[in-house]
Amino acid sequence: MTDVLILVLALALATSLYVVWRREQRVRELSATIEALRRDTEAAPQMAFDEHKRIVDALQATIADQKHALSALQEAIAARDQAAAALQSDYNDQKARLDALQASLAEREQALKQATAELQRSEERLAKLEQESARAEAESADRLLALVLANTAYDALLVVDEQRRVIALNESAEALFGHQNVVGQPLADVTGSPEIDSLVEDALVNQEETFEEQLTINRRTYRVRVRVTPRGDSSYIGLAFQDVTELVRLNRARRDMVANISHELRTPIANIRLIIDSIFHEQEKPKGKASRSALKAIARETDSLLWLVQELLDLSMIESGQAILRMVDVPVSLLVDEAVERVIDQSAAKDLSIDVQVPPDLQVLCDRDQARRVLINLIHNAIKWSPPGGVIRVEATGGADEVTFAVLDEGPGVPDEFRERIFERFYQVDASRSRGDGTGLGLAICKHIVEAHGGRIWAVGNSQRSGGCFMFTLPATTAAVSSSDVSEFA
Repeated sequence: MTDVLILVLALALATSLYVVWRREQRVRELSATIEALRRDTEAAPQMAFDEHKRIVDALQATIADQKHALSALQEAIAARDQAAAALQSDYNDQKARLDALQASLAEREQALKQATAELQRSEERLAKLEQESARAEAESADRLLALVLANTAYDALLVVDEQRRVIALNESAEALFGHQNVVGQPLADVTGSPEIDSLVEDALVNQEETFEEQLTINRRTYRVRVRVTPRGDSSYIGLAFQDVTELVRLNRARRDMVANISHELRTPIANIRLIIDSIFHEQEKPKGKASRSALKAIARETDSLLWLVQELLDLSMIESGQAILRMVDVPVSLLVDEAVERVIDQSAAKDLSIDVQVPPDLQVLCDRDQARRVLINLIHNAIKWSPPGGVIRVEATGGADEVTFAVLDEGPGVPDEFRERIFERFYQVDASRSRGDGTGLGLAICKHIVEAHGGRIWAVGNSQRSGGCFMFTLPATTAAVSSSDVSEFA
Protein backbone atom coordinates (compact mmCIF):
# COMPACT_ATOMS: atom_id res chain seq x y z
CA MET A 1 0.00 0.00 0.00
CA THR A 2 2.82 2.26 0.95
CA ASP A 3 4.56 1.42 -2.28
CA VAL A 4 1.54 2.37 -4.18
CA LEU A 5 1.25 5.61 -2.32
CA ILE A 6 4.91 6.30 -2.93
CA LEU A 7 4.43 5.55 -6.57
CA VAL A 8 1.44 7.85 -6.74
CA LEU A 9 3.32 10.57 -4.97
CA ALA A 10 6.25 10.07 -7.30
CA LEU A 11 3.99 10.32 -10.25
CA ALA A 12 2.34 13.40 -8.88
CA LEU A 13 5.74 14.94 -8.24
CA ALA A 14 6.91 14.09 -11.69
CA THR A 15 3.78 15.57 -13.12
CA SER A 16 4.27 18.74 -11.11
CA LEU A 17 7.87 18.96 -12.26
CA TYR A 18 6.81 18.51 -15.85
CA VAL A 19 4.18 21.20 -15.51
CA VAL A 20 6.76 23.53 -14.01
CA TRP A 21 9.15 22.72 -16.91
CA ARG A 22 6.49 23.42 -19.42
CA ARG A 23 5.63 26.72 -17.83
CA GLU A 24 9.25 27.71 -17.83
CA GLN A 25 9.50 26.70 -21.46
CA ARG A 26 6.41 28.77 -22.18
CA VAL A 27 7.83 31.72 -20.33
CA ARG A 28 10.98 31.48 -22.39
CA GLU A 29 8.95 31.32 -25.59
CA LEU A 30 6.87 34.30 -24.54
CA SER A 31 9.98 36.21 -23.60
CA ALA A 32 11.44 35.48 -27.02
CA THR A 33 8.22 36.58 -28.63
CA ILE A 34 8.12 39.74 -26.55
CA GLU A 35 11.71 40.46 -27.53
CA ALA A 36 10.88 39.91 -31.16
CA LEU A 37 7.85 42.12 -30.85
CA ARG A 38 9.93 44.74 -29.20
CA ARG A 39 12.44 44.61 -32.00
CA ASP A 40 9.68 44.71 -34.55
CA THR A 41 8.05 47.61 -32.77
CA GLU A 42 11.23 49.55 -32.89
CA ALA A 43 11.68 48.88 -36.68
CA ALA A 44 7.99 49.33 -37.69
CA PRO A 45 7.90 53.17 -38.08
CA GLN A 46 10.80 53.14 -40.64
CA MET A 47 9.25 50.28 -42.60
CA ALA A 48 5.87 51.95 -42.56
CA PHE A 49 7.42 55.18 -43.82
CA ASP A 50 9.19 53.42 -46.69
CA GLU A 51 6.01 51.58 -47.64
CA HIS A 52 3.99 54.75 -47.48
CA LYS A 53 6.57 56.56 -49.66
CA ARG A 54 6.46 53.78 -52.23
CA ILE A 55 2.69 53.91 -52.26
CA VAL A 56 2.71 57.72 -52.55
CA ASP A 57 5.18 57.56 -55.48
CA ALA A 58 3.01 55.00 -57.20
CA LEU A 59 -0.07 57.13 -56.63
CA GLN A 60 1.70 60.21 -57.99
CA ALA A 61 2.76 58.28 -61.13
CA THR A 62 -0.80 57.04 -61.53
CA ILE A 63 -2.13 60.58 -61.10
CA ALA A 64 0.32 61.83 -63.77
CA ASP A 65 -0.79 59.06 -66.13
CA GLN A 66 -4.42 59.88 -65.46
CA LYS A 67 -3.76 63.57 -66.13
CA HIS A 68 -2.07 62.68 -69.45
CA ALA A 69 -4.93 60.36 -70.38
CA LEU A 70 -7.42 63.06 -69.38
CA SER A 71 -5.62 65.56 -71.63
CA ALA A 72 -5.69 63.11 -74.55
CA LEU A 73 -9.35 62.40 -73.89
CA GLN A 74 -10.11 66.10 -73.89
CA GLU A 75 -8.31 66.47 -77.23
CA ALA A 76 -10.24 63.51 -78.65
CA ILE A 77 -13.49 65.03 -77.41
CA ALA A 78 -12.58 68.33 -79.10
CA ALA A 79 -11.76 66.54 -82.38
CA ARG A 80 -15.00 64.56 -82.13
CA ASP A 81 -16.94 67.75 -81.60
CA GLN A 82 -15.27 69.28 -84.67
CA ALA A 83 -16.04 66.18 -86.78
CA ALA A 84 -19.59 66.17 -85.48
CA ALA A 85 -19.95 69.79 -86.55
CA ALA A 86 -18.65 68.95 -90.06
CA LEU A 87 -20.98 65.95 -90.28
CA GLN A 88 -23.85 68.11 -89.22
CA SER A 89 -23.00 70.67 -91.92
CA ASP A 90 -22.72 67.91 -94.57
CA TYR A 91 -25.96 66.41 -93.36
CA ASN A 92 -27.66 69.77 -93.73
CA ASP A 93 -26.30 70.10 -97.30
CA GLN A 94 -27.37 66.56 -98.21
CA LYS A 95 -30.79 67.16 -96.75
CA ALA A 96 -31.16 70.34 -98.77
CA ARG A 97 -30.20 68.52 -101.97
CA LEU A 98 -32.49 65.63 -101.13
CA ASP A 99 -35.34 68.05 -100.61
CA ALA A 100 -34.57 69.62 -104.00
CA LEU A 101 -34.42 66.18 -105.66
CA GLN A 102 -37.69 65.16 -104.10
CA ALA A 103 -39.26 68.34 -105.40
CA SER A 104 -37.79 67.71 -108.87
CA LEU A 105 -38.94 64.08 -108.75
CA ALA A 106 -42.42 65.17 -107.93
CA GLU A 107 -42.38 67.52 -110.93
CA ARG A 108 -41.04 64.75 -113.18
CA GLU A 109 -43.62 62.28 -111.96
CA GLN A 110 -46.25 64.78 -112.88
CA ALA A 111 -44.64 65.34 -116.27
CA LEU A 112 -44.39 61.54 -116.75
CA LYS A 113 -48.07 61.14 -116.05
CA GLN A 114 -48.82 63.79 -118.64
CA ALA A 115 -46.39 62.18 -121.13
CA THR A 116 -47.94 58.75 -120.53
CA ALA A 117 -51.34 60.13 -121.25
CA GLU A 118 -50.03 61.81 -124.41
CA LEU A 119 -48.26 58.56 -125.41
CA GLN A 120 -51.48 56.63 -125.13
CA ARG A 121 -53.18 59.16 -127.36
CA SER A 122 -50.22 58.98 -129.78
CA GLU A 123 -50.39 55.18 -129.88
CA GLU A 124 -54.01 55.40 -130.84
CA ARG A 125 -53.18 57.86 -133.60
CA LEU A 126 -50.20 55.68 -134.66
CA ALA A 127 -52.40 52.63 -135.00
CA LYS A 128 -54.62 54.56 -137.37
CA LEU A 129 -51.60 55.90 -139.25
CA GLU A 130 -50.12 52.39 -139.59
CA GLN A 131 -53.26 51.22 -141.27
CA GLU A 132 -53.16 54.17 -143.63
CA SER A 133 -49.39 53.70 -144.14
CA ALA A 134 -49.84 50.04 -145.07
CA ARG A 135 -52.28 51.04 -147.78
CA ALA A 136 -50.00 53.90 -148.91
CA GLU A 137 -46.93 51.62 -148.89
CA ALA A 138 -48.61 49.14 -151.17
CA GLU A 139 -49.54 51.95 -153.54
CA SER A 140 -46.04 53.46 -153.23
CA ALA A 141 -44.39 50.12 -154.01
CA ASP A 142 -46.42 49.86 -157.19
CA ARG A 143 -45.44 53.42 -158.12
CA LEU A 144 -41.77 52.69 -157.37
CA LEU A 145 -41.87 49.61 -159.56
CA ALA A 146 -43.39 51.65 -162.34
CA LEU A 147 -40.82 54.43 -161.80
CA VAL A 148 -37.83 52.10 -161.97
CA LEU A 149 -39.30 50.15 -164.86
CA ALA A 150 -39.74 53.33 -166.88
CA ASN A 151 -37.65 53.27 -170.06
CA THR A 152 -36.12 49.87 -169.26
CA ALA A 153 -36.33 46.55 -171.01
CA TYR A 154 -35.36 44.47 -167.99
CA ASP A 155 -37.10 41.39 -166.66
CA ALA A 156 -36.79 40.81 -162.92
CA LEU A 157 -37.10 43.89 -160.75
CA LEU A 158 -36.92 44.63 -157.04
CA VAL A 159 -36.70 47.78 -154.92
CA VAL A 160 -34.95 48.15 -151.54
CA ASP A 161 -34.74 50.98 -149.02
CA GLU A 162 -31.65 52.52 -147.41
CA GLN A 163 -31.62 49.72 -144.80
CA ARG A 164 -31.43 47.25 -147.72
CA ARG A 165 -34.84 45.77 -146.97
CA VAL A 166 -36.95 44.62 -149.90
CA ILE A 167 -40.00 46.86 -150.29
CA ALA A 168 -41.22 45.74 -153.71
CA LEU A 169 -40.52 43.11 -156.38
CA ASN A 170 -42.26 41.67 -159.40
CA GLU A 171 -43.11 38.07 -160.21
CA SER A 172 -40.00 37.64 -162.36
CA ALA A 173 -37.80 38.56 -159.38
CA GLU A 174 -39.68 36.09 -157.18
CA ALA A 175 -39.08 33.38 -159.77
CA LEU A 176 -35.41 34.35 -160.21
CA PHE A 177 -34.57 34.13 -156.50
CA GLY A 178 -37.10 31.43 -155.58
CA HIS A 179 -38.87 33.39 -152.84
CA GLN A 180 -42.35 34.80 -152.32
CA ASN A 181 -43.79 37.19 -149.73
CA VAL A 182 -40.36 38.65 -148.95
CA VAL A 183 -41.32 42.32 -148.57
CA GLY A 184 -39.57 43.68 -145.48
CA GLN A 185 -36.81 41.05 -145.48
CA PRO A 186 -33.09 41.86 -145.90
CA LEU A 187 -31.88 41.88 -149.49
CA ALA A 188 -29.03 39.45 -148.74
CA ASP A 189 -31.51 36.88 -147.36
CA VAL A 190 -33.70 37.16 -150.45
CA THR A 191 -31.02 37.02 -153.15
CA GLY A 192 -28.33 35.02 -151.32
CA SER A 193 -25.80 37.02 -153.35
CA PRO A 194 -23.07 39.10 -151.66
CA GLU A 195 -22.34 40.69 -155.06
CA ILE A 196 -25.86 42.15 -155.30
CA ASP A 197 -25.68 43.40 -151.72
CA SER A 198 -22.33 45.02 -152.55
CA LEU A 199 -23.86 46.79 -155.58
CA VAL A 200 -26.53 48.34 -153.36
CA GLU A 201 -23.89 49.35 -150.80
CA ASP A 202 -21.84 51.05 -153.53
CA ALA A 203 -24.93 52.86 -154.81
CA LEU A 204 -25.76 54.17 -151.33
CA VAL A 205 -22.19 55.25 -150.61
CA ASN A 206 -21.47 56.87 -153.98
CA GLN A 207 -25.04 58.06 -154.65
CA GLU A 208 -24.66 57.12 -158.31
CA GLU A 209 -27.96 57.70 -160.06
CA THR A 210 -27.64 54.77 -162.48
CA PHE A 211 -24.96 52.20 -163.27
CA GLU A 212 -24.78 48.67 -164.64
CA GLU A 213 -22.87 45.52 -163.74
CA GLN A 214 -22.82 41.97 -165.06
CA LEU A 215 -23.31 39.10 -162.60
CA THR A 216 -23.78 35.36 -162.72
CA ILE A 217 -26.96 34.19 -160.96
CA ASN A 218 -28.04 30.56 -160.95
CA ARG A 219 -25.39 29.78 -163.59
CA ARG A 220 -26.85 32.37 -165.99
CA THR A 221 -25.46 35.78 -166.87
CA TYR A 222 -27.50 38.85 -165.95
CA ARG A 223 -26.97 42.51 -166.67
CA VAL A 224 -27.92 44.30 -163.45
CA ARG A 225 -28.95 47.93 -163.62
CA VAL A 226 -28.87 49.79 -160.31
CA ARG A 227 -30.81 53.03 -159.99
CA VAL A 228 -30.94 55.34 -156.97
CA THR A 229 -34.24 57.22 -156.68
CA PRO A 230 -34.49 59.99 -154.03
CA ARG A 231 -37.87 60.16 -152.31
CA GLY A 232 -38.10 62.94 -149.72
CA ASP A 233 -35.42 62.60 -147.06
CA SER A 234 -34.53 59.04 -148.08
CA SER A 235 -33.62 57.12 -151.20
CA TYR A 236 -34.77 53.88 -152.77
CA ILE A 237 -32.58 51.61 -154.84
CA GLY A 238 -34.05 49.80 -157.78
CA LEU A 239 -32.37 46.72 -159.26
CA ALA A 240 -33.36 45.51 -162.71
CA PHE A 241 -32.09 42.15 -163.96
CA GLN A 242 -31.85 41.25 -167.65
CA ASP A 243 -30.88 37.74 -168.70
CA VAL A 244 -28.07 38.24 -171.23
CA THR A 245 -26.79 34.67 -171.24
CA GLU A 246 -27.65 34.23 -174.91
CA LEU A 247 -26.21 37.64 -175.77
CA VAL A 248 -22.95 36.75 -174.03
CA ARG A 249 -22.85 33.48 -175.93
CA LEU A 250 -23.44 35.29 -179.23
CA ASN A 251 -20.74 37.86 -178.42
CA ARG A 252 -18.32 35.06 -177.66
CA ALA A 253 -19.25 33.38 -180.93
CA ARG A 254 -18.83 36.69 -182.75
CA ARG A 255 -15.37 37.20 -181.26
CA ASP A 256 -14.38 33.68 -182.21
CA MET A 257 -15.71 34.15 -185.73
CA VAL A 258 -13.92 37.49 -186.14
CA ALA A 259 -10.69 35.96 -184.84
CA ASN A 260 -10.99 32.98 -187.17
CA ILE A 261 -11.82 35.12 -190.21
CA SER A 262 -9.00 37.53 -189.37
CA HIS A 263 -6.55 34.67 -189.13
CA GLU A 264 -7.76 33.31 -192.47
CA LEU A 265 -7.58 36.74 -194.15
CA ARG A 266 -4.21 37.81 -192.85
CA THR A 267 -2.16 35.31 -194.87
CA PRO A 268 -3.71 35.95 -198.33
CA ILE A 269 -3.68 39.71 -197.80
CA ALA A 270 -0.03 39.56 -196.78
CA ASN A 271 0.70 37.52 -199.91
CA ILE A 272 -1.04 40.13 -202.07
CA ARG A 273 1.13 42.83 -200.47
CA LEU A 274 4.26 40.81 -201.17
CA ILE A 275 3.24 40.36 -204.81
CA ILE A 276 2.70 44.11 -205.17
CA ASP A 277 6.11 44.80 -203.62
CA SER A 278 7.74 42.32 -205.97
CA ILE A 279 6.10 43.97 -208.97
CA PHE A 280 7.48 47.33 -207.88
CA HIS A 281 10.98 46.13 -207.11
CA GLU A 282 11.61 43.32 -209.63
CA GLN A 283 12.07 43.43 -213.37
CA GLU A 284 8.32 43.40 -213.93
CA LYS A 285 7.99 47.09 -213.11
CA PRO A 286 4.62 48.47 -214.24
CA LYS A 287 4.68 50.53 -217.39
CA GLY A 288 2.79 53.76 -217.40
CA LYS A 289 1.73 56.26 -214.76
CA ALA A 290 -1.78 54.85 -214.46
CA SER A 291 -0.51 51.36 -213.71
CA ARG A 292 1.86 52.62 -211.04
CA SER A 293 -0.89 54.71 -209.42
CA ALA A 294 -3.25 51.76 -209.44
CA LEU A 295 -0.68 49.50 -207.82
CA LYS A 296 0.09 52.14 -205.19
CA ALA A 297 -3.61 52.43 -204.42
CA ILE A 298 -3.86 48.65 -204.17
CA ALA A 299 -0.84 48.65 -201.84
CA ARG A 300 -2.42 51.30 -199.62
CA GLU A 301 -5.71 49.42 -199.44
CA THR A 302 -3.85 46.18 -198.78
CA ASP A 303 -1.98 47.83 -195.91
CA SER A 304 -5.30 49.12 -194.56
CA LEU A 305 -6.77 45.62 -194.77
CA LEU A 306 -3.75 44.16 -192.98
CA TRP A 307 -4.02 46.82 -190.29
CA LEU A 308 -7.77 46.19 -189.96
CA VAL A 309 -7.24 42.43 -189.65
CA GLN A 310 -4.56 42.95 -187.02
CA GLU A 311 -6.79 45.39 -185.11
CA LEU A 312 -9.66 42.88 -185.21
CA LEU A 313 -7.40 40.13 -183.92
CA ASP A 314 -6.02 42.32 -181.15
CA LEU A 315 -9.47 43.52 -180.10
CA SER A 316 -10.83 39.97 -180.06
CA MET A 317 -7.97 38.83 -177.85
CA ILE A 318 -8.44 41.78 -175.48
CA GLU A 319 -12.21 41.33 -175.25
CA SER A 320 -11.91 37.60 -174.63
CA GLY A 321 -9.34 38.12 -171.89
CA GLN A 322 -6.65 36.19 -173.77
CA ALA A 323 -4.31 39.17 -173.89
CA ILE A 324 -1.81 38.90 -171.04
CA LEU A 325 -0.65 42.15 -169.47
CA ARG A 326 3.01 42.17 -168.44
CA MET A 327 2.87 44.78 -165.69
CA VAL A 328 6.08 46.70 -164.95
CA ASP A 329 7.00 50.11 -163.53
CA VAL A 330 7.58 52.48 -166.45
CA PRO A 331 8.63 56.17 -166.37
CA VAL A 332 5.85 58.25 -167.93
CA SER A 333 8.31 60.49 -169.78
CA LEU A 334 9.81 57.45 -171.51
CA LEU A 335 6.37 56.07 -172.41
CA VAL A 336 5.30 59.37 -173.99
CA ASP A 337 8.60 59.86 -175.82
CA GLU A 338 8.35 56.39 -177.37
CA ALA A 339 4.79 57.04 -178.55
CA VAL A 340 5.68 60.44 -180.02
CA GLU A 341 8.65 58.91 -181.83
CA ARG A 342 6.35 56.39 -183.55
CA VAL A 343 4.07 59.11 -185.00
CA ILE A 344 6.61 61.85 -185.66
CA ASP A 345 6.62 61.19 -189.42
CA GLN A 346 2.82 61.44 -189.69
CA SER A 347 2.79 64.70 -187.72
CA ALA A 348 5.60 66.16 -189.84
CA ALA A 349 3.67 65.32 -193.01
CA LYS A 350 0.92 67.72 -191.84
CA ASP A 351 3.38 70.26 -190.42
CA LEU A 352 2.10 69.55 -186.88
CA SER A 353 4.18 70.07 -183.76
CA ILE A 354 3.78 67.87 -180.68
CA ASP A 355 4.23 69.63 -177.34
CA VAL A 356 5.01 67.22 -174.47
CA GLN A 357 4.45 68.37 -170.87
CA VAL A 358 5.28 65.52 -168.50
CA PRO A 359 6.86 65.86 -165.02
CA PRO A 360 10.09 63.84 -164.87
CA ASP A 361 9.25 61.98 -161.66
CA LEU A 362 6.02 60.26 -162.74
CA GLN A 363 5.90 56.49 -163.07
CA VAL A 364 3.07 54.07 -163.89
CA LEU A 365 2.45 50.36 -163.45
CA CYS A 366 1.45 49.04 -166.86
CA ASP A 367 2.09 46.77 -169.80
CA ARG A 368 4.62 48.97 -171.59
CA ASP A 369 3.66 47.92 -175.13
CA GLN A 370 -0.09 48.19 -174.56
CA ALA A 371 0.11 51.55 -172.76
CA ARG A 372 2.30 52.91 -175.56
CA ARG A 373 -0.27 51.65 -178.04
CA VAL A 374 -3.01 53.68 -176.33
CA LEU A 375 -0.90 56.84 -176.59
CA ILE A 376 -0.03 56.13 -180.23
CA ASN A 377 -3.70 55.60 -181.15
CA LEU A 378 -4.79 58.81 -179.41
CA ILE A 379 -1.96 60.90 -180.90
CA HIS A 380 -2.66 59.39 -184.34
CA ASN A 381 -6.32 60.31 -183.90
CA ALA A 382 -5.29 63.88 -183.00
CA ILE A 383 -3.06 64.06 -186.10
CA LYS A 384 -5.95 62.89 -188.28
CA TRP A 385 -8.32 65.63 -187.06
CA SER A 386 -5.87 68.51 -186.55
CA PRO A 387 -5.57 71.19 -189.25
CA PRO A 388 -2.14 71.53 -190.90
CA GLY A 389 0.32 73.67 -188.97
CA GLY A 390 -1.43 73.10 -185.62
CA VAL A 391 -0.17 71.93 -182.25
CA ILE A 392 -0.89 68.67 -180.46
CA ARG A 393 -0.23 68.60 -176.74
CA VAL A 394 0.49 65.48 -174.69
CA GLU A 395 0.29 65.98 -170.93
CA ALA A 396 0.47 63.86 -167.78
CA THR A 397 -0.33 64.77 -164.17
CA GLY A 398 0.20 62.68 -161.05
CA GLY A 399 -2.42 61.90 -158.43
CA ALA A 400 -2.61 59.93 -155.20
CA ASP A 401 -2.87 56.54 -156.87
CA GLU A 402 -3.11 57.19 -160.61
CA VAL A 403 -1.55 59.21 -163.42
CA THR A 404 -3.85 61.08 -165.79
CA PHE A 405 -2.81 61.41 -169.44
CA ALA A 406 -4.31 63.94 -171.85
CA VAL A 407 -3.97 64.29 -175.64
CA LEU A 408 -5.29 67.63 -176.92
CA ASP A 409 -5.70 68.74 -180.53
CA GLU A 410 -7.08 71.72 -182.45
CA GLY A 411 -9.55 69.73 -184.50
CA PRO A 412 -13.38 69.88 -184.48
CA GLY A 413 -13.69 67.96 -181.20
CA VAL A 414 -16.37 65.42 -180.27
CA PRO A 415 -19.95 66.60 -179.61
CA ASP A 416 -21.22 65.88 -176.10
CA GLU A 417 -23.91 63.47 -177.27
CA PHE A 418 -21.34 61.19 -178.95
CA ARG A 419 -18.61 61.09 -176.28
CA GLU A 420 -19.74 57.73 -174.90
CA ARG A 421 -20.39 55.94 -178.18
CA ILE A 422 -17.11 56.86 -179.90
CA PHE A 423 -15.43 54.05 -177.96
CA GLU A 424 -17.65 51.46 -179.68
CA ARG A 425 -16.13 49.42 -182.50
CA PHE A 426 -16.58 50.91 -186.01
CA TYR A 427 -18.62 53.83 -184.62
CA GLN A 428 -18.46 57.12 -186.54
CA VAL A 429 -20.09 60.32 -185.28
CA ASP A 430 -21.36 61.11 -188.77
CA ALA A 431 -20.46 60.34 -192.34
CA SER A 432 -18.74 63.71 -192.83
CA ARG A 433 -16.19 62.83 -190.13
CA SER A 434 -15.21 59.55 -191.76
CA ARG A 435 -11.97 60.27 -193.60
CA GLY A 436 -11.24 56.74 -194.69
CA ASP A 437 -7.82 56.44 -193.05
CA GLY A 438 -8.79 54.57 -189.91
CA THR A 439 -10.19 51.17 -188.98
CA GLY A 440 -12.81 52.46 -186.54
CA LEU A 441 -11.34 50.18 -183.89
CA GLY A 442 -8.59 52.34 -182.40
CA LEU A 443 -10.65 53.97 -179.64
CA ALA A 444 -12.38 50.67 -178.81
CA ILE A 445 -8.96 49.04 -178.38
CA CYS A 446 -7.80 51.96 -176.22
CA LYS A 447 -10.84 51.58 -173.99
CA HIS A 448 -10.31 47.86 -173.46
CA ILE A 449 -6.58 48.27 -172.77
CA VAL A 450 -7.09 51.08 -170.26
CA GLU A 451 -9.89 49.25 -168.45
CA ALA A 452 -7.78 46.08 -168.33
CA HIS A 453 -5.26 48.18 -166.37
CA GLY A 454 -7.98 49.31 -163.96
CA GLY A 455 -8.06 52.80 -165.49
CA ARG A 456 -10.64 55.03 -167.20
CA ILE A 457 -10.77 56.74 -170.60
CA TRP A 458 -13.05 59.54 -171.73
CA ALA A 459 -13.40 62.43 -174.17
CA VAL A 460 -13.83 66.04 -173.05
CA GLY A 461 -13.80 69.48 -174.59
CA ASN A 462 -10.50 71.30 -174.95
CA SER A 463 -11.07 74.16 -172.51
CA GLN A 464 -8.03 76.18 -173.59
CA ARG A 465 -8.94 76.28 -177.27
CA SER A 466 -11.45 74.74 -179.66
CA GLY A 467 -10.60 71.14 -180.33
CA GLY A 468 -10.75 67.67 -178.90
CA CYS A 469 -9.25 66.16 -175.78
CA PHE A 470 -8.94 62.50 -174.83
CA MET A 471 -7.92 61.58 -171.29
CA PHE A 472 -7.15 58.28 -169.59
CA THR A 473 -5.66 57.04 -166.33
CA LEU A 474 -3.16 54.35 -165.38
CA PRO A 475 -2.19 53.19 -161.88
CA ALA A 476 0.70 55.17 -160.42
CA THR A 477 3.67 53.77 -158.57
CA THR A 478 5.42 55.50 -155.68
CA ALA A 479 8.99 54.63 -156.66
CA ALA A 480 11.12 57.63 -157.57
CA VAL A 481 12.27 57.90 -161.18
CA SER A 482 15.92 58.66 -161.87
CA SER A 483 17.83 59.20 -165.09
CA SER A 484 19.31 55.72 -164.73
CA ASP A 485 15.80 54.24 -164.67
CA VAL A 486 14.94 55.94 -167.95
CA SER A 487 18.19 54.86 -169.58
CA GLU A 488 17.63 51.29 -168.40
CA PHE A 489 14.22 51.16 -170.10
CA ALA A 490 15.54 52.86 -173.19
